[in-house]
Amino acid sequence: MKIINSLKSAKVRHKDCRIVRRKGRVYVINKTNPRYKARQG
Repeated sequence: MKIINSLKSAKVRHKDCRIVRRKGRVYVINKTNPRYKARQG
């Protein structure tokens, strides 16, 4: 999982990426390709 400043750049890497908020942190998760995971905050 990458920790990055801009989640918008992580979201455009794959079409199935979703932005999820959990415990005050923002995550990008991808069900079909779990390699594309990122966190902010």
